Amino acid sequence: MSQPQNELARLDAMGQAALVRKGEVSALELVEAAIARIERLNPQLNAVVTPMFDEARRRAAEPLPEGPLAGAPMVLKDLVAEYAGVRFTEGSRFLADYVSPADSALVARYKAAGLMVVGKSNTPEFGSLPTTEPELFGPTRNPWHLEHSPGGSSGGSAAAVAAGLVPIGHANDGGGSIRIPASACGLVGLKPTRGRNPLGPYYGDATGLVHEHVVTRSVRDTAAVLDATAGPDVGAPYYAPPPARPFLQEVGADPGRLRIAFSVAPLGGGPVDAQCVDAVRDAAMLCESLGHVVEEAMPRTAIDDIEVKFSVLWMAFVAWAIKDWERRIGRQATAADFERLNWIMHERDAQRQPAHYLLAMQDLQVLARDVGAFFQTYDVWLTPTMARPPSPLGYFAYDKAKPRQSTERQREFACFSMIGNITGQPAISLPLAWSAEGLPIGLQFYGRYADEATLLRLAAQLEQARPWADRRPAVCA
Repeated sequence: MSQPQNELARLDAMGQAALVRKGEVSALELVEAAIARIERLNPQLNAVVTPMFDEARRRAAEPLPEGPLAGAPMVLKDLVAEYAGVRFTEGSRFLADYVSPADSALVARYKAAGLMVVGKSNTPEFGSLPTTEPELFGPTRNPWHLEHSPGGSSGGSAAAVAAGLVPIGHANDGGGSIRIPASACGLVGLKPTRGRNPLGPYYGDATGLVHEHVVTRSVRDTAAVLDATAGPDVGAPYYAPPPARPFLQEVGADPGRLRIAFSVAPLGGGPVDAQCVDAVRDAAMLCESLGHVVEEAMPRTAIDDIEVKFSVLWMAFVAWAIKDWERRIGRQATAADFERLNWIMHERDAQRQPAHYLLAMQDLQVLARDVGAFFQTYDVWLTPTMARPPSPLGYFAYDKAKPRQSTERQREFACFSMIGNITGQPAISLPLAWSAEGLPIGLQFYGRYADEATLLRLAAQLEQARPWADRRPAVCA
């Protein structure tokens, strides 16, 4: 192998795959290099919880397909997306020994693109928290500062990518779980349009909140993976309108003169850290310097208690996950099988009637229409990704003396990101700012429904104007 280990780790997925196409390295050498980095750094991070080294070696020795990502290593988040023959836990003791019988449609597309899955990444139980501290596997640590959280629920993937273990980490997002860890770890995190990526064969709609994609270090990697995975699978209940051209072609394309609104307060109200406010205003000025029309504005809506209504859907989601797994593995669930907070949500959901769920859904769909109307005036909406910089580990722990504290803190963290799960619009977090402690602060850009293209053009322009590729965390390959 002509490329030193540290040089390979600095390359994004397309850069690593390009070396394979040129014959400078083999896919197997890329896999071995990723394995060596995981073995060296994962003990500090706890990002990878199920190694898949032999499986990755086997696949890397096979002929590669054509494509810009073929041969590049990645990790697969241990939630929603299943890999045949590999342990699948969703961060829960209830599934500690479960093995997936078949590939999810998304995983089949990763394989078809020539991506090499080298391991499963850590996630909170059922992805229910904006931090990655499951009781089953223990906490994942943020490579920028090991006493801080990498965010959640895709924190294992984000930590692995930020530290350079792999260039791509699979992620999914039901309330911010792609964008929050991207923000916390200094990465690119695109939540695509609802229905853009497949959820089959095991899942269809559920709450309509969950979106699948990745976290990466470069905009082009995010676009290239979306080209490889986008589109409906067989029997999909709905899907996003197809793009006009490949997403990768949007990277570097002129975004034109966009009309960008920015907000420093969440729609439902609540406190925002001054550093996050300053980061939004600075990003707004950067956009203005690039020729865009920028003004402070936010959608208007008569819907109140947005976070409360969202929590009705979220509790239903957690309760559904427990009931779904009871049915799939044929075992009755008990409180001892799950973390306390998730079992509380399961019990509270059982006290509600179906009408409560439908009323909350109705109000949130009204909110989606209000936000959609806002995009008749603006092309892009800029907000903080999170209301505060990355939190210390333990920040979201359940406290009997303060039973509402964890839930209130979750709402605080997801107050900007959950809007995109409600509306189904694409949103991307970009690492454009850092806190006084040297921790990343992500900026979130919303686009119109099905308009990832505009977001990718703008993101690539911002990446060029304020590069982040050379910024490296304390724990890094």
